[in-house]
Amino acid sequence: MALNPAQGLPFLPGNTFRDPTKSSFHRSQTLDYKNGYALPRRPRVGIGQDPLLSNQISQSELNQLATLYPTLIYGQSRPSPPVDFIPAHVAFDKKVLRFNGYIKQEVVGSPDEDYRVRPVVICYYLEDDSIAVMEPVVENSGIPQGKLIKRQQLPKNDHGEHYHWKDLNLGIDLCVYGTAYRLAHCDSYTQEFLESQGVVLNEPEDIPSDPYIERRAQPLRSYITPSDFDRLKQFLTMDRKVLRFYALWDHTDALYGETRPVTIQYYLVDDSVEIREVHEPNNGRDPFPVLLRRQRLPKQTRTSGDSFPTSVLEISDKEVEEYLSPKDFRVGETITIMGRRFLLYNCDEFTRSYYKEHLGVTDFKPVDVNMKESVEKKKEFPPYNGFGSLEDSVQNCLSLIPEPPKKDLIKMLENDHKVLRYEARLNSQNPQDNGRRFILSYFLSNDMISIFEPPVRNSGMIGGKFLEKTRIPKPGSTVDNPQYYGPEDFAIGSTVEVFRHRFILTDADIYVLKYLETIADRIPEDTLNSLRQRSKDTLQLQEHSNQLGKLCNLFLWLYLVKLLKLCLELI
Repeated sequence: MALNPAQGLPFLPGNTFRDPTKSSFHRSQTLDYKNGYALPRRPRVGIGQDPLLSNQISQSELNQLATLYPTLIYGQSRPSPPVDFIPAHVAFDKKVLRFNGYIKQEVVGSPDEDYRVRPVVICYYLEDDSIAVMEPVVENSGIPQGKLIKRQQLPKNDHGEHYHWKDLNLGIDLCVYGTAYRLAHCDSYTQEFLESQGVVLNEPEDIPSDPYIERRAQPLRSYITPSDFDRLKQFLTMDRKVLRFYALWDHTDALYGETRPVTIQYYLVDDSVEIREVHEPNNGRDPFPVLLRRQRLPKQTRTSGDSFPTSVLEISDKEVEEYLSPKDFRVGETITIMGRRFLLYNCDEFTRSYYKEHLGVTDFKPVDVNMKESVEKKKEFPPYNGFGSLEDSVQNCLSLIPEPPKKDLIKMLENDHKVLRYEARLNSQNPQDNGRRFILSYFLSNDMISIFEPPVRNSGMIGGKFLEKTRIPKPGSTVDNPQYYGPEDFAIGSTVEVFRHRFILTDADIYVLKYLETIADRIPEDTLNSLRQRSKDTLQLQEHSNQLGKLCNLFLWLYLVKLLKLCLELI
């Protein structure tokens, strides 16, 4: 138990007494001044206490004392004024880190390039740590350019972390969504900001050039003095003027070779040559007339040596010393074009006049090549086999893919719904056919005939359609050249043979006589007279019928009147 050093009493409550010898009651100072700085005064060392030495305090205690702030014993301490809070969208507003980089895009299946270098601009927004990737637009590039990645926080890994400005530096690859963006260099503001934050920037790099663009770079223009030849004058004076030569292509030295006739045309407007092959009917060759397309043919070229493959590589204009001209074409001579020999055996009249006027050539003796004259054979159609119509069978012989026979549309439109109707009876040895009545209809639009039998009750014959619409040939006509029935053949009382059935015309409509009178120049007089006589008989019969009907009505009225009088008398 501790003792009170002044009275020697236990240091317990109630055992403390005032020191009567104490005369100074002021509060002692807690600070001492040393070199002008206020320092805390060290407490006095009591009796039996050792002085506190600095080497007896551990490092952790010294660190704790360094961070220890004095507190007031009485009352509450006054809080220090808070620091002004500035949000990030205000502090870093419109502050963007700009990096210039590129991506190497692999090109597959192209013989011109293996990869493509595409420059990009990467913008890091300090306001919200978002990143946007843009590609400068190149005109006529054929590649979708512009904003590749819109402004957003880009993921750094699979743990949910995002890219921060501390992760950005020069000379590194920024992997975003499977694409590696190489950061080459940055602007001055980005460099100052990163260096102020303690980031050590790598050396800037140069963006490599695209190999495809370098290959397509056009060299400097080399100017050549134009020639004095007036191309416009040649076009205006020689347009549509062609020299035509008849030649034979001789390739008998090849296996199964032969001579084939061709036509060589020399166009004076641009000094081009075209070779066309002359085809014969049924020669078994493909129908391609152009043997050599229209082009300028070189006569003499600059060769690089005997081993230069001139037959494979195309010849440019710089390698050609001279082109073929009209003076190289002469009748009776052999000319070599593209390694093939052509014998010019004749030419046309315009070619002769051109050579006489401009080149002074008058010898145009044609060469006899003993060409066989083609004999035009007359087409013979096979005999008609009875299947289908004759017109359809002829169409099968005219073309490989038959087309429907052509119809007279004007006749069909003018005579549409015009039908000539006749009454006929069947001329048969069978007694059951006696009394059968038929209606024969002739359609003026397509010259077809249909036969209809009106049904009669209790006759034992089923009426209805007897013959479909078809054209009926006349008896005695050939199968290959048939002659069909027409309106001029239908006279009253005449016999019409329809597929071995004989019909005798007994009557006709009034419309038949009216229509045939409009075309009386094409109808025989006997036919018109028979129709007129039948029409007159029909009118007389109708008059007799009308008179008989009137008499019957009169007798009926008289009988009714007499019967009525008898009834009245009986009443």
